[in-house]
Amino acid sequence: MTHRTALAFLLMAWGAALQGQRRPRLDVQLPARNSAPTEGPVVRSLDLLTDRQMSDLLASGFPARLHFRAELWSASGWFNDLERTSEWDVVVRYEPLSKNYRVARIVGDQVTMLGQFATLAEAEGAVERPYRVELVPPADTRRYYYSVVLDVETLSLSDLDEVERWLRGELRPAVRGQRNPGTALTRGLRTLFARLLGGERRHYEQRSPTFNAG
Repeated sequence: MTHRTALAFLLMAWGAALQGQRRPRLDVQLPARNSAPTEGPVVRSLDLLTDRQMSDLLASGFPARLHFRAELWSASGWFNDLERTSEWDVVVRYEPLSKNYRVARIVGDQVTMLGQFATLAEAEGAVERPYRVELVPPADTRRYYYSVVLDVETLSLSDLDEVERWLRGELRPAVRGQRNPGTALTRGLRTLFARLLGGERRHYEQRSPTFNAG
């Protein structure tokens, strides 16, 4: 085999590997046309936990927090107007003792356990479950669209106690600002500590097509 032929085979293998890699993404699906006045969109996040860095951090005990923000915008003339918003979180944590991944969805004060899973692939399947957002546009003649933003953050080890409160449903101190005055500073230091250890914040955005609500 000549060097040129060997190089061609290597390039073909490299290209196939790149094609096989799945890129993280958001998917925003509009409701069926006959359900548009009564239902909001379906949001899915795909392939967020499959890369090596994220899986290694989870296996090392760093929980992952996925923060979603969905916005309903009206498109009228030169300027678009923000009409309504909805936010929720999905928390993924690996339990070394049980060797299971726990996944929970947090909406306001409500915690929904999505399950415990033996593998990261199964946990990612729970994270990728379609979620219908309660953002229904008014039944008028304006045109609308949805914009969804997702921030994925690897939490520090010191934030494990807060994750436990989330998973147990003890959310009031976290969402209503009842922490002690020094918490903001310590959380900033924890975030820095997590990033020094390899944690990071990843940002994704997706927008739906424009549609008529009426």
